[in-house]
Amino acid sequence: MLDFHYGNAEAVKKAFAEAAHTTKLEIASNRIVVSAMEPRSAIGSHDAKTERWTLNVGCQGVMGIRATLARDVLKVTPDKVRVLTGNVGGSFGMKSQVYPEYGPLLLASKRLGRPVKWTDERSESFVSDHAGRDHQRIAELALDKDGKFLAVRLSGTGNAGAYIYPPMPATTNAVKNIIDVYRTPAMEVNSKVVFTNTTPVGAYRGAGRPEGNYYMERLIDTAAREMGIDRVELRRRNHIAPAQMPYKAPSGMNYDSGEFTTVLDKALIAADWQGFDKRKTESAARNKLRGRGIGSYLEVTGPPAKEYGGIRFEEDGTVTMLSGTLDYGQGHATPFAQVLSAKIGVPFERFRLLQGDSDQLKVGGGTGGSKSALVASQAFLEAGDKLIEQGKQIAAHVLEASAVDIEFARGRFTIAGTDRGVSVLELAEKLRSGISLPPDVPQSLDVSHISDNPPFSFPNGCHVAEIEIDRDTGQVEVVRYFMVNDFGTVINPMLVAGQAHGGVVQGIGQALMERTVYDPQGQPITGSYMDYALPRAADAPNFSIESHSVPCKTNLLGVKGCGEAGCAGALPSVMNAVIDALGGRHIDMPATPEKVWRMVNGH
Repeated sequence: MLDFHYGNAEAVKKAFAEAAHTTKLEIASNRIVVSAMEPRSAIGSHDAKTERWTLNVGCQGVMGIRATLARDVLKVTPDKVRVLTGNVGGSFGMKSQVYPEYGPLLLASKRLGRPVKWTDERSESFVSDHAGRDHQRIAELALDKDGKFLAVRLSGTGNAGAYIYPPMPATTNAVKNIIDVYRTPAMEVNSKVVFTNTTPVGAYRGAGRPEGNYYMERLIDTAAREMGIDRVELRRRNHIAPAQMPYKAPSGMNYDSGEFTTVLDKALIAADWQGFDKRKTESAARNKLRGRGIGSYLEVTGPPAKEYGGIRFEEDGTVTMLSGTLDYGQGHATPFAQVLSAKIGVPFERFRLLQGDSDQLKVGGGTGGSKSALVASQAFLEAGDKLIEQGKQIAAHVLEASAVDIEFARGRFTIAGTDRGVSVLELAEKLRSGISLPPDVPQSLDVSHISDNPPFSFPNGCHVAEIEIDRDTGQVEVVRYFMVNDFGTVINPMLVAGQAHGGVVQGIGQALMERTVYDPQGQPITGSYMDYALPRAADAPNFSIESHSVPCKTNLLGVKGCGEAGCAGALPSVMNAVIDALGGRHIDMPATPEKVWRMVNGH
């Protein structure tokens, strides 16, 4: 067992002692099977001449996998290992690390003198791939007589499974996110990380961030019912105001921007909050209970680290973008090309993206923590600045002018005050043709840049869900779903909407149907999709998504992460809606038909 503590215990104790009201919930975050579309698979090979190892594997970033293989498995220097990955069919945090199968694959390839391939079967992945969530918590909220928050306290256990996979069961992310969008002077988190005879637990879409928001939003709705305060009004009273930005939260996070009350109000308008009673009456006429729930959220994304941003002009006239992030379904090539096209003026269609070859990258944090747009955009913008500076010197030689007289705009280098100039692509073509440059002038437009990532960003939003419960079966259906998100500057709205939709569906899955069950001996009861329920297309509602963008102030583009926000808003909004339909009675995830039916029918 491992113990974790964060916060000011004395301040929290004092706040609870002096509170006019305290709310307490015993609440669980159920264990999830990480059901990526593509099971894990890998090919190991060994070159006897060079003594180099190559692993082709679906993963979230080749540089981290290479470093771990070299240091901890093969005991060689990193240059002796190459990791390659192509298109990856989903991951959600699960494929971010080295699994036990990869080392034996490489060893077998050396002994056999030929590549060796392994592909996981789906039934095996239920027990071999790390699981997600699995926390048991006691969540407490202290309030004054007017409903102002005084302190929040979280205690309980996180199930690590049989042994540790990084990250630990998301204790610190719960710390970062329990404060949510609310002024809460004091906080304390106490966790006991326990080891059990079950599959290890690791990162799963949000890795503690959705849970932190879930606990707080459930506490708020419960406190509102107990104190007789409207749940919307209770949220408004405690929102961190824009005038208080930057806001130093007791979690240690420094919120740089956000308009939380505006986001809430927009979501309520979009959801027709005032028209709910009519819809509830219509549901009752069909023998169904109807409930509505709010799920505000704030995430901490983009942990500071180094990232790679390379630009390479190819012989065929295309431009390769090199990034240490990795696309496993997000569509990185499009927004990265948008950013670079706007920066250096090269047409969008000329760009190609290379992420999956450790031999061609210098560093790279992979993709995780909803940071790719933030860190890669920053790296490419800085690389673009370097390209422009190099281009000015090269263009000065080509145009027979002084470098200080060269200007750059919309993809062209020109001599100031004249129309004489050369485009980036024309300059690249001249370099490919073999023009002679002085030794003190850059010999290429290519850039290999390592960026120091910007600080955390704080995407936030408000989701409103409406559900119906069939009295006869206990079946819960999400019938209306609305979300207003602040992702800062949005580079590509279609990709952002896709990420939000996918995250919400995964949140609905956890809230209503997904749960991993073991017998007392540790054997899985839910060992296949015959017993483990995943949401299907018919379970997904029509989504209404709006944006209220408040640009982040700590990175060049003002972007905030979006990849995991859907889960963070879905868990509380759906479960608060279920509890609303049940008249305020507590129920833990997943709200399965059997559990709900028993509550509706008094069993």
